[in-house]
Amino acid sequence: MDLSSFEPGIFKQQLEYKSFSPNYINHPWVISSIEINKLLSEANRFVGELNAFSQIVPNVDFFIYLYITKEANKSSKIEGTQTNLEEALMNKEDISPEKRDDWEEVRNYIDAINNSIEKLEELPISNRLLKQAHKILLSGVRGKHKLPGDYRKSQNWIGATLRDASFIPPHHTEINELMSDLEKFIHNTEFQVPHLIKIAIIHYQFETIHPFLDGNGRLGRLLITLYLVSSKVIEKPALYLSDFFEKNRHYYYDNLMSVRLTGNMEQWIKFFLVGVIETAKDAIQVFKDILSLQQEIESARLPVFGTRAKKNAIKLLENLYKFPVVPDAKYVDNLLGTSSSTTNRLIDKFVELKILSEITGYKRNRMYIFKPYLDIFSATVEKKSDI
Repeated sequence: MDLSSFEPGIFKQQLEYKSFSPNYINHPWVISSIEINKLLSEANRFVGELNAFSQIVPNVDFFIYLYITKEANKSSKIEGTQTNLEEALMNKEDISPEKRDDWEEVRNYIDAINNSIEKLEELPISNRLLKQAHKILLSGVRGKHKLPGDYRKSQNWIGATLRDASFIPPHHTEINELMSDLEKFIHNTEFQVPHLIKIAIIHYQFETIHPFLDGNGRLGRLLITLYLVSSKVIEKPALYLSDFFEKNRHYYYDNLMSVRLTGNMEQWIKFFLVGVIETAKDAIQVFKDILSLQQEIESARLPVFGTRAKKNAIKLLENLYKFPVVPDAKYVDNLLGTSSSTTNRLIDKFVELKILSEITGYKRNRMYIFKPYLDIFSATVEKKSDI
């Protein structure tokens, strides 16, 4: 099927509403659009450059942890949570009570990403893997009573009520066959569909099926990264589209809905590929900025320490690249095995050198962040993509 002639499905009359029944996607796809092929070529080029950077950055897995945290925060933000990146890195007891529910949702997303990526070594992307991720995602948070780890057994919808819903996914009796078709398409190597176009189609189909009662958006965005990792499109899990989707939220939802209503799959794929390009560019710049920050700190700030203190300073700094929040001085005591006086002198020096910034304003129980590092990940590009 040529993308330009895609037929999305039909609306089926139920008792008092019409649900959308999508067509299966496990079949050959033809991409004849010159514009899409140009975007695909550009996207592949930037993903390749991102892979190259992920291979040369020292201790890259330290930085991947913060990427995952940022993705969890952004993906959850699309669904309405208010936790920021700094809070997502804090301990639960350091979060204000009114934000703890949001914090737990973000932390669940982090756990779901990490667990799913680890499971890929023994379990392919499958209904089983998605259900496991969903169970983690909804564990102990809002939605915990909405069948965590199981496909829905009733109708869901997008909107305030079923009567005014903007979109009503397929009836629950269709889910097993639709998800089976989706799984077959994921693993089908007979149809030569480029990976980036394939995952765009997969994401659209998953969001259209909406197989769970809750958490479909977050899991659908997680599925993008799982596919890219499992298919070796990216060497490290450093490409996440939630930031792009969050910045362009209206385009994101409008383009998905346009496919369902008009069959305009080409526009959705163009939007998706632009997202890959912009996200890969941002990730490359992050790696460049991290390398520059490392070099600047090592050459201009660490030399002020004496030999013995420098050893502790390096160890603390290496830890900060993975966990850029210092919850209290005792945390550093335990990390370095130093006395409280030695720890306090080291922290004070890090503050003086503008490596750490105190964020509570308290005289006791102070908390610090590695601000220049967090700023790299928190930076947002205030431009609108041409989509």
